[in-house]
Amino acid sequence: MKSEQRIAMTVLCKIYRSANKSDCYLYVPFEKDLEGVPEALLKQLGKLESAMTLKLTPERKLAQADIKEVLSQLDQQGYYLQVASTTDEYMQIVRARNEKL
Repeated sequence: MKSEQRIAMTVLCKIYRSANKSDCYLYVPFEKDLEGVPEALLKQLGKLESAMTLKLTPERKLAQADIKEVLSQLDQQGYYLQVASTTDEYMQIVRARNEKL
């Protein structure tokens, strides 16, 4: 029930970009910042650069993530890790074009 309550609420969220892993973004509740993120994950991501701060609501559209999943993960584990697959998708497009040659 707690996650359903959170999903109905507005969450101020800070988003970090990983300097080590391209296309990796870490979403954390603004008020808690990185305190809920496991140390092992922080080490793996390396230096984090602040990308933006957003007010998240269930109605908000995100380019690379499902807002309900983001809000649920923020509530349940205190962070959400977005790993975009744009590089893989791009390579599939290039491969398909090359096969036609």
